[in-house]
Amino acid sequence: MAIPAIFLPTNLTVTATIKANSSFKKLNKTPTNPFNSSLKSLTKSGKLDEALLLIESQKSSQLDIESYSSLLHACISKKSIEHGHRLYIHLLLNSNKSILNYPLILSKLITLFSVCDQLDEARRIFEHAIGNEDRPELVWVAMAIGYSRKRCFREALLVYSKMLFRSIEPGNFAFSMAVKACSGISDLRVGRGVHAQIIKADKEADQVVYNALLGMYTECGCFRDVLKVFEEMPERNVVSWNSLIAAFVKKRQVFEAFETFRRMQNEDVGYSWVTFTTILAICSQVTYLYYGREIHSQIVKSTNVPDVVLLNSLLDMYAKCGAMEYCIRVFERMKYRDITSWNTVINGYAINGLMGETMKLFNEMVSGGVRPDGVTFIALLSGCSHAGLADLGEELFESMTGDFGIRPSLEHYACLVDILGRAGKIKEALQVVEKMPVKPSGSIWGSLLNSCRLHGNVSLAELVAEQLFEMEPNNCGNYVMLSNIYANAGMWEGVKKVREMMENKGIKKEAGCSWIQVRNKVHTFMAGGGFEFRNSDEYKEVWDELSEAIEKIGYKPDTRVVLHDVSEETKAEWICGHSERLATVFGLIQTGCGIPIRVTKNIRICADCHSWMKFVSEITRRRIIVRDTNRFHHFDQGKCSCNEYW
Repeated sequence: MAIPAIFLPTNLTVTATIKANSSFKKLNKTPTNPFNSSLKSLTKSGKLDEALLLIESQKSSQLDIESYSSLLHACISKKSIEHGHRLYIHLLLNSNKSILNYPLILSKLITLFSVCDQLDEARRIFEHAIGNEDRPELVWVAMAIGYSRKRCFREALLVYSKMLFRSIEPGNFAFSMAVKACSGISDLRVGRGVHAQIIKADKEADQVVYNALLGMYTECGCFRDVLKVFEEMPERNVVSWNSLIAAFVKKRQVFEAFETFRRMQNEDVGYSWVTFTTILAICSQVTYLYYGREIHSQIVKSTNVPDVVLLNSLLDMYAKCGAMEYCIRVFERMKYRDITSWNTVINGYAINGLMGETMKLFNEMVSGGVRPDGVTFIALLSGCSHAGLADLGEELFESMTGDFGIRPSLEHYACLVDILGRAGKIKEALQVVEKMPVKPSGSIWGSLLNSCRLHGNVSLAELVAEQLFEMEPNNCGNYVMLSNIYANAGMWEGVKKVREMMENKGIKKEAGCSWIQVRNKVHTFMAGGGFEFRNSDEYKEVWDELSEAIEKIGYKPDTRVVLHDVSEETKAEWICGHSERLATVFGLIQTGCGIPIRVTKNIRICADCHSWMKFVSEITRRRIIVRDTNRFHHFDQGKCSCNEYW
């Protein structure tokens, strides 16, 4: 559906003004009578049946416009179409139908029917209203918002366009609606046109309009415009700051998002639960436990009761920071839990390698009458895959369809293929792929390719890789995995061939990167980097002591993880520069005894670093928690939570 050209900045010649509604003021001069007072009292207390009986027993001339408006507002709040429809019929049958001509009543009737899923009736009232005479902005915007509420954003913009053609000058109410509609369909061209109208308008834009502009430019990925609008705002509220933080998050500028949150606190703006929910989501992504606990303390100190969405974000943060003891503590103290609460903790146990607790909580959930959904089983099946519980995984997949009637999605099939493939049942995994009712996705072929890597099946890997290269030609992970399979088999010509393919397509392997948070600062290390730190006296002293100690108890470098045709000495040297090792040594130096070391890595931890971490945890008697792209590894006293199945 095309949007008229009137939205373009070159075609913005709105000249007419809104007509004064003098008759509205006259009607409100009706002397106060006891019926109006009684009606308002009944409406305020939510007694809609009694309020309607009172209206139906009186002449319309005895009731003022505000009384009708209050009752309609109560019907909207309660989404009571029954009471609203009774009032509408009463007004239609009443001899004094002039009440239905008042913009306030019309707008509330349109809003009532739209919020109660009767958009056709709302449109009928609207079209009848605008057919006879011009109506003010209020009526037009009510209809447009009704469309937007049903995600019919183009229809909302067409209502706005027709309003402009009627020479009705838009105000802030209409501007905010139009900008939000543009955001809903990510229409930057029309959005900029509306923004130009806002700039040219006689009246200064309010905070709602500015915040809508921030949201629209964020949705459209125009980060410079977000910053410009934010800096030009005469006043900013919590919503403004939340929008800026959300823009940084969308652009994956995590540090800038945290910096904005700090600025927000320093300027004493205050916060909303949305603020904390957004920041906690960032903490979950990059395992910033220190910041997450700081947010938790502010929630505890607040006099307001946190909603379930915020508490679910808190659960997710603790789970994805590897702090399940805190996660379960929050979960147990929640007065109300929804399905997301249960799923978050179940997934937390699963990614932290605690499948016993995962199944215990799942059984508690089902016995408590909470029905699992597709997300629940993705968490369960993924946990079985990483724990090597193939029989349990197959049993859960059957239970999902048989006992709970959940239709398997591509994600469920990907988990099942991964479970079977990791367990060495590659033939069975292929049978699942062949019998799937839908076309296999890239993640399913990727699971098969990973199974080929684990079990050294080069011939099948080549066939699977062909499928992946066709489906995901720019996914570097697929090329790297095939190259690794060739390297593990000593097929260096194959490695060379894959690298040439990557060079020809301009695909680069993602460099290994790890980070660790010490107190309120995050330190990042790149593989083969950190030269200043590695050349420091502190590092050399700790590294030499560790190397000597772990060699005495049996550590030997596994140079097979270096998939390059170079000397053993060079391979051993390269291993020492892996980013997770640098981050771990930094943590040992900078933190006190007994404090767990938490490291996050952007790619999968290598086998030799995994072995090295176990020896270091035994020598130092420190817990080392590493989160890679797949899962958590909790190293403690020479053992890992993955039980060597990863």
